[in-house]
Amino acid sequence: MAAFDTTRTTYGSTGLFCRIGASFLSATAAVMSWNDARATKTTLAALSDRELADIGLCRGDIEAIAAGKPVF
Repeated sequence: MAAFDTTRTTYGSTGLFCRIGASFLSATAAVMSWNDARATKTTLAALSDRELADIGLCRGDIEAIAAGKPVF
């Protein structure tokens, strides 16, 4: 006699706990990304204009660098 399992989800769908976990991971990743950008801005802003020029940046580039966008 064959048995048909009706407790499994269909292919491609996720259960409630998986969706909650994915949402939590997404929110955690967003907070970590925001914190990395904040720390980068703080560190670069603490440098003098001379130090920024030594690494090829100016004060106007700080926001773009913190956002992960290319400056050049």
